[in-house]
Amino acid sequence: MSGKELRIVFMGTPEFAVPSLRALVAGGYHVVGVVTTPDKPAGRGQRLHESDVKIAARELGLPVLQPVKLRDPEFIEALQAWKPDLGIVIAFRMLPEVVWAMPRLGTFNLHASLLPQYRGAAPINWAIINGERETGVTTFLLNHEIDKGAIIGQIRVPIGEEDTIGTMYDRLMQIGTGLVLETVERIAAGDIQPIEQEGIDESTLHPAPKIFKEDCRIDWTQPGKRIVDFIRGLSPYPAAWTAMYREGSGEEALTAKIFAAKFEAADHAEIACGTVESDGRSFIRVACADGWIRLGELQIAGKKRLSVHDLLLGWRDVQQYKFEK
Repeated sequence: MSGKELRIVFMGTPEFAVPSLRALVAGGYHVVGVVTTPDKPAGRGQRLHESDVKIAARELGLPVLQPVKLRDPEFIEALQAWKPDLGIVIAFRMLPEVVWAMPRLGTFNLHASLLPQYRGAAPINWAIINGERETGVTTFLLNHEIDKGAIIGQIRVPIGEEDTIGTMYDRLMQIGTGLVLETVERIAAGDIQPIEQEGIDESTLHPAPKIFKEDCRIDWTQPGKRIVDFIRGLSPYPAAWTAMYREGSGEEALTAKIFAAKFEAADHAEIACGTVESDGRSFIRVACADGWIRLGELQIAGKKRLSVHDLLLGWRDVQQYKFEK
């Protein structure tokens, strides 16, 4: 059987899922409907915000369901009416069995890591933060546990020294699209031998939990490479940040988001971590455990994101500041 003969239900929310949805439709696959999150108020005016997947589905002329509760009888009935052969999930919510087991061929998920490593909501961020040199995408069959279903396929992708969450997100989004189409065809042809995630020493695995604002605060007492990887893994969003204050001024500390930085090794045991040095024209560097972090781009709260060169045109007293640990 060809994958194009299957009735597919697509479930997802953010931009990461959109290229796969578009590729399925453009490739002639029969997407019978899309499930995404309800519209949510956002911004100062609290206007209702539609998910990226809903916007794409509307442009593609696909019917959309937006259940508040995934066990709601009306939603289940509407889903059953689509008579799905296969479910595809990309960056959505945890599904109850009544949903993922409904399609006769099951439901598979695209996850942005090389499972079983980096199970969780932020796998790309954590792989970069932890200094990994490789990540990838995985398709797996859904079961009762998050990211623990049997693996169908994987593609390995290198992480370059200059890569950030922004560059890797875009790369994995496109590579994942190809893996989704390949997985659909393999399932349709009966050409899969899913590998169960069993017998794994959980202590050897790296988790990838959701990242909150306080998780993004830079600890200047860490080694330089660790700090640079941390900044890369959060740039451009949600962005690593630091508090900074002018010593002896009594002023309230400011915050700054840091988007790019490089490490310079140095032996400066006499200099406190968080100490700032600058020539006032071309560089700002901050002391860390084993050297200096030379800043590239940053954004002081309430200001625009700027390169260090542009920022220093209007920031003359930078050396009076200290970055808090």
